[in-house]
Amino acid sequence: MKEWQTILVVDDDTSIVELLRDFLENEGYQVKTASDTIQAMAVFEKSIIHCMILDIMMPGQSGFELCRQIREKSHVPILFLSARSGDIDKIRGLALGGDDYIVKTASPGEIVARVKAVLRRTRVQQESMRKVLHYGSLTLDLSSREVWSDGEMIALTPKEYELLCLFAEHPKYVFSYEQLLDKFWSGVGDKHTVRVHISRLREKIEADPNRPKWIINVWGIGYRFIGETHENHTYT
Repeated sequence: MKEWQTILVVDDDTSIVELLRDFLENEGYQVKTASDTIQAMAVFEKSIIHCMILDIMMPGQSGFELCRQIREKSHVPILFLSARSGDIDKIRGLALGGDDYIVKTASPGEIVARVKAVLRRTRVQQESMRKVLHYGSLTLDLSSREVWSDGEMIALTPKEYELLCLFAEHPKYVFSYEQLLDKFWSGVGDKHTVRVHISRLREKIEADPNRPKWIINVWGIGYRFIGETHENHTYT
């Protein structure tokens, strides 16, 4: 959905601003505007901006300088919009952190298409950076290192968290005692070391008898993670 996405258009040419506003709003975006970089920074600091269309040549400070300032605090997508078509300006704009460079001869439709493309790329990048694993009532947010069960956050020690991540990222794979010892204890310890830590982890993520059992013992070998809900079964 685009309703919540806000585009900041920065240009001292009011006709361009109004034209872009019409096209962007027609596509479901919210639009904020500014006629210079000082005004643009004020809008940016008090609003949630998802993308910026930025003119380069404006009275006072240039769009290049505003981009430099924005990049010190944000990765918001920036599309330069300029009357200049030379490679030098394009290279400089992209080098400063711009995500695209559009010449003003482009049609409003093309500019909107470029906005959609850069927002789509940004969303994909954000999703790839934020990896979340879902298994029924159990959720692991690998970016924040949080574990949730039935909507409640579970407090795990660093070792317990790393163990759970290993299992959850390799569902149904059987990890031997020796593999777990080598990975988490540098080979120092024995089966009892592994059993104690797994037991403590299971107490936390399987504490509620109504919750599914996630980690099961493979007799004589080690443990594996069940990657689906089994509410009606009991595992030991």
